[in-house]
Amino acid sequence: MDYLAFEQPIADLEAEIKKLEQEDPPSAATAEQIRLLRQELNQTVRQIFENLTPWQIVQVSRHKDRPHTVDYLSLVFDEFVELHGDRKFGDDRAIRTGFARMDNLKLMVIGHQKGRNLKERSENYFGCAHPEGYRKAMSKMRMAEKYGLPVVCFIDTPGAYPGIGAEERGQAQVIAENMLEMSRLRTPIVCVVIGEGGSGGALGIGVGDRVAMLQYSYYSVISPEGCAGILWKSHEFAERAAGALKFTSKHLLGFGVVDDVIEEPAGGAHRDHHHMAASIRNYLKRNLRELIAQPVDRLLQNRYEKFRRMGQFLEPVETIA
Repeated sequence: MDYLAFEQPIADLEAEIKKLEQEDPPSAATAEQIRLLRQELNQTVRQIFENLTPWQIVQVSRHKDRPHTVDYLSLVFDEFVELHGDRKFGDDRAIRTGFARMDNLKLMVIGHQKGRNLKERSENYFGCAHPEGYRKAMSKMRMAEKYGLPVVCFIDTPGAYPGIGAEERGQAQVIAENMLEMSRLRTPIVCVVIGEGGSGGALGIGVGDRVAMLQYSYYSVISPEGCAGILWKSHEFAERAAGALKFTSKHLLGFGVVDDVIEEPAGGAHRDHHHMAASIRNYLKRNLRELIAQPVDRLLQNRYEKFRRMGQFLEPVETIA
């Protein structure tokens, strides 16, 4: 287990338990001590993770052991067949697409993929997709619409790739087109933020009938480092920016930006991939069955109204003397 800085009390307790468990043969006193330490460990984990700061939540969302899209493809779904390429430029490995089955539900799944090791992360551009990745996503969504398949999107990116080549190939335009097309796609769409939900890179596959986020993920117009770089000209203020952005699941549920928060296992999704996958599977099954039962025209109207309700504000009314 790779521990974050604020998890040091957890690391100390787990190390002590592991040391006691190596005693051979274990005595009754040792077994009782282990039991008490496990109780203390559970209390410590709960206390720490119930009081995480926004910056600590960002660290959890980026944990190297946190499940990625490819992990959920094997844990959430019974089958998955990957589809490649945008039919125009290439196959962006930062976005994975394909047919999936979950019980008797046939789906189209689309998600960002960061990669585990340096080779995979370099190949996937650390989850930062190029225009061809978003074009691939949209072409597969249109295919899903044609065959009447619901769409599931897993969002996990610090943002779209910011390089010159991506801009030359129309990065901003293709993200805007995806948002437009998703808003009127005639099939149910469920989006889940599983880690980082950064900027337009997240919105490019983030328009859905249901938008949920995991408990220790974040969803924001910009990353904390990017915000700090703009406002304070230094990434050293990232923690301060994280607190100001109000981008955690608790904040966004209250603002109405997301519809649901999926609870994570004690200590975060990186501690129990199977438990987290089971929770996501249950959420998808419940919501997809509800959405599939709706007439398409009503589905689209509800989707339109859902996003129109966001960002409400009040203006003073000027009186004419």
